[in-house]
Amino acid sequence: MSERKPYRNFKKREPSLTTEQKVEGFVKRNSQNGYFTKVSTISYKFDVSEEMAWNIVGELLSSGSFESIHDDYTGEMKLCEMGKIYLILDLEQKRKKEKYRNTKSKGKPKPKKEKSQVQINNMKSRDDENLPVQCHPTIKSKKKKPKEKDDDTV
Repeated sequence: MSERKPYRNFKKREPSLTTEQKVEGFVKRNSQNGYFTKVSTISYKFDVSEEMAWNIVGELLSSGSFESIHDDYTGEMKLCEMGKIYLILDLEQKRKKEKYRNTKSKGKPKPKKEKSQVQINNMKSRDDENLPVQCHPTIKSKKKKPKEKDDDTV
């Protein structure tokens, strides 16, 4: 028989982190990586109610180690570590510019401008001059020519 180690040598784990500690670590990690943490993500990421998420955010802000900013377009509150707001805003702006350059440089075909009716008519008249007579009959104008008077009477 093989000898097995008894289970009594296993050590007990440290108590798991509270939700507040998990959120705090998450916000710190995002800040260090150059990203804001939206408050709306906390509720579904950590499976807590929205009210609980706001309570956690309040505790984090009151501790003084985190600060918040509101999104310009959505008005949503975003969190980051104290003193990193402008650094992260700068990184976001650089990422947006890079994303724009990448999408622009992929060479998407630009939509052709639609020709106006005047341009189409001008092209038709130019084409009409270049076509042979048998393929394209001339269009007679609708203007009436004045009749010449016969001067047969003396």
